Amino acid sequence: MKFFIDTANLDQIKEAQELGVLDGVTTNPSLMAKEGITGEDNIINHYKSICEIIDGDVSAEVISTDYEGMIKEGVILADLHPNIVVKVPMIKEGIRAIKYFSSIGIRTNCTLIFSVGQALLAAKAGATYVSPFIGRLDDISTDGMHLIEEIRLVYDNYGYETEILAASVRHTMHIVECAKVGADVITAPLSAITGLLKHPLTESGLAQFLADHAKGNN
Repeated sequence: MKFFIDTANLDQIKEAQELGVLDGVTTNPSLMAKEGITGEDNIINHYKSICEIIDGDVSAEVISTDYEGMIKEGVILADLHPNIVVKVPMIKEGIRAIKYFSSIGIRTNCTLIFSVGQALLAAKAGATYVSPFIGRLDDISTDGMHLIEEIRLVYDNYGYETEILAASVRHTMHIVECAKVGADVITAPLSAITGLLKHPLTESGLAQFLADHAKGNN
């Protein structure tokens, strides 16, 4: 399973990259705004900075919701760097745009997926990734993990190459559960990724080893 970090914070991206397990980055307009990145030129330059840090896919989202606007933005984004994946919303015009991008070799991430039907349409259109938002489904008392399982079944039934990128991952157990049900990729905050490092028995065991070593050197 691939690990992406869901942030526009360069320091967090660098920390995840230094851990040695990072495969990519996802961003969105909200994450950009959180870092104070506004204005087209600043956003473009920020994407370039992210691509300089990591040798992996970087999802960059279009803002337009009409077909022509998405095509124009998507081509600009894709030209920034070979690692850019154009993030397109799951709407009618978005599916049209994904089909066009697929036909000219631009990779895409279809975002805001909340149903198997949406994921099926995105795969048919040629999306590189689909992003089901499991945390947001959990928020409305719907099983986000079950959606991952259902998409996995449908894709395996027909041999779709579109990768399932589990998004809106809130915590470490989301990552573990996604791995169990067959998500190809998770994108998560740094805290969820580094949370996988932690277990109280590891900490107590290491403390005991170090204590015993210190005694032996006295």
